This record gives sequence, structure tokens and C-alpha cells, in this order.
Amino acid sequence: MACNPDVLKQVPLFALLDEEETAVLAGQVELKTFAPRQRIYKMGDPGLRAYVMVSGAVRVSTVDEDHQEVIVDEPAAGEFFGFASMLDQTPHQTGATALEETVCVEVDRHDISVLLERKPLAGMDMLAVLGRQYHASQQLVRIRSMRNPNTVIEETATFGERIADSVARFGGSWAFITAFGVVLVVYTSINIALGRFAWDPYPFILLNLFLSMLAAIQAPVIMMSQNRQDTKDRLRGELDSEFNRRAESEIQGLAHELNLLGDKIDDVEDLIRERLTGGGGGDLRHAER
Repeated sequence: MACNPDVLKQVPLFALLDEEETAVLAGQVELKTFAPRQRIYKMGDPGLRAYVMVSGAVRVSTVDEDHQEVIVDEPAAGEFFGFASMLDQTPHQTGATALEETVCVEVDRHDISVLLERKPLAGMDMLAVLGRQYHASQQLVRIRSMRNPNTVIEETATFGERIADSVARFGGSWAFITAFGVVLVVYTSINIALGRFAWDPYPFILLNLFLSMLAAIQAPVIMMSQNRQDTKDRLRGELDSEFNRRAESEIQGLAHELNLLGDKIDDVEDLIRERLTGGGGGDLRHAER
């Protein structure tokens, strides 16, 4: 369908052209109308053409490694989509679907070349579109990346914090309890056996001093490790909450798709019922059987 020059004037990118240039470009590009839920292009299709939103709503999405649909962009009126693949002449890395009745201007590399020859500054607007999509992709990566909280904390831990973790880990193990018990038994037994020649006779004042010093050092170290454990638990809780939110969003999207599928099935049933009714009661009874 030929494009009306007045339609191009509504697109900020083409608004830079004068009347004659707009008329020439309108004769080159095509105006496409897409029905609700109609696929504009899918992943893997040749990126020969890009589209400019005139009216309606479009969802640009991709599929991640878990085979989950990820929304990449929802372009507004006057914005491009499928632009990078068209310029690079590579297959589309995303898919685009019309959410409602949508009107788009279909352009190819030749159309863009003509535009840039006549209005070089239009390239800045194109770069702005690509920059926005690039930043949206970066934000998507930041949002969807989920790293192991233990790995994140270990990478940022200082040398003192690593020592605190090691001390707390050893101090709360049976190895420490067994070794400490053996040392106490050996120490007290030797001093008792030596009698008046013992260096720390009963009631083992020197031993009590060592135990007090050990407790004074060990207590803050263990508290430091517990604080780090609280940080890990809080980070795990935040990641679990984010994961649950995403799961809820995916479930809601799936429920929405099922509802749309149910509506389509109802429409098909109504259409079949109308045709059978129009064909006569006998055909309807035969179909019901």
C-alpha cells in the first residue's frame, strides 16, 4: 500500500524533509497495516526491512536460554524497530507482534540511503533510536542477571573478613572442640603430675588467662562473621523475591495468553455454529452428533 506524505510528516525522523522530498520518499516506502496479535516478523527472518510506528502498539521480544519470552522494547509512535538488523543485513534477533491494529511504515536500506543523502542530520535521530535500544538492552541484562550471592560476597570480601570467616568456621566445628578438649586435658594432667614443680599448678591461673584472652579475641571475630552471614541471608531473600516476582509475571503472561486462546476458540465455535445453523437444522444435529 502506497504511503501518504501526510503520514510521513507525523514521524519525527521524516519531518525533517521538505514537501518534495517527502513526496519522493512516500513513493518509495510502503504503509503496512497489521491486525491485532499479527506477527510482523519473527526471530531468524532476514532483516531486509525495518518499520516505523505510525499508530497502534507493538511488542518486540526475544527468547532466552530458558525458552522464556523476554520483552525487549515497546516502541512508541514515530519510533523504529527492526532497525539494527536492517542496517546490518543480518537475521532478526527479535520478534515483533502487533498488540492491536497497528499501522507502520516499511523501509529498507535504499530508503534510508536516500534520506541520509538529502538530510544527513537525520542520521543523528537514527543514532538516538539505536542508542535508546542499546541502553534498554543493557538494562535488560542488568535486570535479568542473577548471580550466586555467595559468589558476589566472596569476590568483594576483604582479607580480614576472610580470616573472620575461617576462624568462625573452625571455631564452630567438632575439630576445634575435640582439639581444644585434648589440649585442656593434656595441660591439666601434666601440671597435676608435676606437683610442686608445675609451671601452672591448680587452680591453673595461667590457663584461665589464656582462655580469657582467647574468648576476648574470638567473640568479636565470630560476631563479624555473623554480620556477613546476615548480609548473605538478606541478599538471598532479595534474589528470591525478585525470582518470585518474575515467576509471577511469567504466570500472569501465560494466563493472559490462555485467555486469548480461549477467546479465539470461542470465536471459532461461534463461527462454525452460525454456518451450521445457516446450512439447516439437519446439518447442525449431524454436527452435534
